Amino acid sequence: MDHQELIADGMSRGRGVLRRAIEGLPPEALAYRPADHTNPIGWLAWHIGRVEDMHVADLLEEGQLWTDGGWHERFGMPADPRDFGTRQTLEQVNAVNAPTAELLLEYYDAVAERTDAYLATLSADDLSRELDEPQFQPLPTVGVRINSLIHHAAHHGGQIDYLRGLRDPSAGGLA
Repeated sequence: MDHQELIADGMSRGRGVLRRAIEGLPPEALAYRPADHTNPIGWLAWHIGRVEDMHVADLLEEGQLWTDGGWHERFGMPADPRDFGTRQTLEQVNAVNAPTAELLLEYYDAVAERTDAYLATLSADDLSRELDEPQFQPLPTVGVRINSLIHHAAHHGGQIDYLRGLRDPSAGGLA
């Protein structure tokens, strides 16, 4: 297995968890949260896509699909490239509008398509390129960033799967 196959496999696993966990969920299920101070299912799915969109746009040195591609409009949200969910207040979490599972998956598919096109261009040497992010020591590399995206999608996808089971125990686990 070469680096391309390894990365593609890791990315596809997190995407599969997300897709299985939210596909066909009605809006009331996307709004489900076990307590008022927790993130709802739809927010978690939105956040997974937003983080990948932001990081890949940074790696490509291009604009985000969220803003430049008009996805924010389809969600009825502002075009703020810094709004990707990290360190949000409860009010900001509540302002995320995830109207349908289909729209969430359309956005995530668009992000995944661009991510895959970028990843297909990477050589093994490209993975070792350090990123100009002095706030982190040691400096992260492209490979570290991609590994973070794989972990991030799997982590939050698992949360969504768990919340779906809490909401509807008859649905069973998707794992």
